[in-house]
Amino acid sequence: MLKIYTVSGDHLARLAVEPAATPADASNAVWYDLINPTREEEQLVEQCLGIMVPSRDEMKDIEPSARLYAEADAEFMTATVLSKIHEHDPIKVPVTFVLRGTTLVTIRYAEPMPFTIFEALALRSSGRPLTTGEHVMAGLLDAFIDRIAQVLETTGDDLDAISREVFRSRIKSANRKSRNLEGLIEKIGNKGDMLTLVRESLITILRLTTFHQTRLPNAARAPREVRQDFKVLQRDAQALADHAGFLSNKVNFLLDATLGLINLEQNQIIKIFSVAAVVFLPPTLVASIYGMNFQYMPELNAQFGYPLALLGMVASAILPYLFFKRRGWL
Repeated sequence: MLKIYTVSGDHLARLAVEPAATPADASNAVWYDLINPTREEEQLVEQCLGIMVPSRDEMKDIEPSARLYAEADAEFMTATVLSKIHEHDPIKVPVTFVLRGTTLVTIRYAEPMPFTIFEALALRSSGRPLTTGEHVMAGLLDAFIDRIAQVLETTGDDLDAISREVFRSRIKSANRKSRNLEGLIEKIGNKGDMLTLVRESLITILRLTTFHQTRLPNAARAPREVRQDFKVLQRDAQALADHAGFLSNKVNFLLDATLGLINLEQNQIIKIFSVAAVVFLPPTLVASIYGMNFQYMPELNAQFGYPLALLGMVASAILPYLFFKRRGWL
């Protein structure tokens, strides 16, 4: 799919693209949005701007030289963004920004929510002024950063809830508490995976804004407000990266604490079995003595020998239990 936007006043307007569109039909465009593009759509953009549209495999390349480079008086910048966050199964997808003059081209093979949000705002006449491709790119990056900020806020709230559940649980049963903590480990792991994706996305955005800023001094066309916008974006991305690092440390702390509590609960269970074995050891000894096959055992001939043996076994079990209880071992 190819979406083409032009400037109407100080905001964007979408052009209706015919299947057999020509470069002349999109001569005044400031933003070409390629979504799972066909080869014909790529060729149309290439003819309009005189550039080569990166392939999907080239967009996935992790080398900085392949993600951020300049060619044919155009900047090619690829960032990793998050998609399907609202479905609780986030994935990372590459999005390439190609900036040539006042025209922007975006190439993507997914539908991240910030694109939809930004498009809805950009088409409003009451929205922020968008007259060049740089304005559009700054707006898109701002939408991505806002989305990441929401994700970090939600993740922080979830980690606070997990922390309360770990350290303030009132469950008395060791078995139930252990099972509950084991379920929390999965939740903590999911939050850790989310923060890993967020940090990777923020790092690519930071690299992208830094690369673009290094080229702005060489371009007299860059107005002051655009420079300021990218500086703000860079500061916001850095602040969010620091916050994501803080939350990652909290994830590691909660994971270690949860595993420690599980070990304590398991040790408590093992201690109960150990104490029980010690408590029943004296009765076992008494029973073993009176189970031996000796010819002369006076207690066997006594009238109350059997009850006394039972009483001895009970006493030998109760006395160690009372001793352990007094020492606080039970």
